[in-house]
Amino acid sequence: MTYPAPLFAALTVELTTEIKQAIKLLPAGEFRARDGRPEGCDAWVLDSENAALLIAAAARQQTLSVVDYEHQTLNAAENGLPAPAAGWFKELEWRDGDGLYAIVDWTDPAAKMIAAKEYRYISPVFTYDKTGRVLGLLHVALTNTPALDELPPLSVAALSRLVSLTTQPQDPKMEELLEQLRWLLNLPVGATAEDVKAQLQKLMTQLGSTDTAAASVDLLKLLTEQQTQIAALSAKTADPAKFVPIEVMLELQTQIAALTTTQQVNEVDELITAALSDGRLFPAQEGWAKSYGKENVAGLKSYLAGVPKIAALKTSQTQGKPPVPTESELDDITMAVCRAMGNSPADVKKTLGS
Repeated sequence: MTYPAPLFAALTVELTTEIKQAIKLLPAGEFRARDGRPEGCDAWVLDSENAALLIAAAARQQTLSVVDYEHQTLNAAENGLPAPAAGWFKELEWRDGDGLYAIVDWTDPAAKMIAAKEYRYISPVFTYDKTGRVLGLLHVALTNTPALDELPPLSVAALSRLVSLTTQPQDPKMEELLEQLRWLLNLPVGATAEDVKAQLQKLMTQLGSTDTAAASVDLLKLLTEQQTQIAALSAKTADPAKFVPIEVMLELQTQIAALTTTQQVNEVDELITAALSDGRLFPAQEGWAKSYGKENVAGLKSYLAGVPKIAALKTSQTQGKPPVPTESELDDITMAVCRAMGNSPADVKKTLGS
């Protein structure tokens, strides 16, 4: 695809008397000169996208940009006259819906002439493509010409020199390549060639090589292989001989939990029964022991292990035999039988006691 060479244009903007001020260089949107330019397209166009390119180009310049008198920087090579600076600027800023501004620091002579209204306008020189989109800001001058005609032939050599010195890429093919790389690397519109290079270097590092000469990676092949692997993993089904359904696993976990709970309850009941029988627990403590054992079986075991057994509660004074009743403890029926049978209540009492 063949691109025409960039076109050049100059405009005028009226000044105020501030010594250091934000000067509006170009308006936002579509605009034309007072003399009817541009020719070959409906209007010049400046928006936030190509303004970002101009701002990035100015930011990466090593030197300040000059504002001269009557474009003498362009004419000096032809007329041999000096081209003193009227002001300097580095910073450009974009104001949505308004335009592109430069923060200009005027020299004392220029400030006095502006205050005396000896100079009232500035004239930016810029490049643009066949659609009218602004490509680069080349030069700014103090002037009293309301609207400049197209640059005369004597300025072409100097203007070409300025184009070669600007850091903004002027080759449309190179700019198209940079734009594609910005998209590929997810970089902002205003990213410079250095930004693109740095991002590519990071990508090379991730791919395992930091040597540009040694790095040889077919990215398309790599992406294709990764997509194939992802598709294979997505399509792969589990071997039923090696895996069980999630429902079965959950049911088994539930059954194991229930069995564990049942075993724990039984163990606690056995501990409490034994402790009640040997005096380590009193009946009033049974409820507490069950609750504690449910939460902490090991803790209940530890507690019962440290409590002494009470002998009086686990044996009887009669060694398991019923106590011998006293004569007064014989009931009326037994006494009646003794009298009827002629038995001695003492003998009956002794017999019952044995």
